[in-house]
Amino acid sequence: MPKSTPKRQSSTRGQPAARPSRSGQQNEGEGSKTAARRYGRAVQKTVRSGVVAEKARQAARALEGPEGSELRRAEALAKRGRTASE
Repeated sequence: MPKSTPKRQSSTRGQPAARPSRSGQQNEGEGSKTAARRYGRAVQKTVRSGVVAEKARQAARALEGPEGSELRRAEALAKRGRTASE
């Protein structure tokens, strides 16, 4: 009787276990907790830096300026899932 190879244990229900990539890092798949944690830290750092408030003021001035109507049109298109070039 031939020997069977052992199955990998699932990391989540119905999903195969993560396999290390060629670089030795594990692929966490969709919903990577590591990437989410890294993103969250970067967002917190950016918010604390004060850059967001200044960018918001710049955006408000741009909306009030000569390009305001074009910016509002682009925003409306984006909300419908389209781009200005379509």
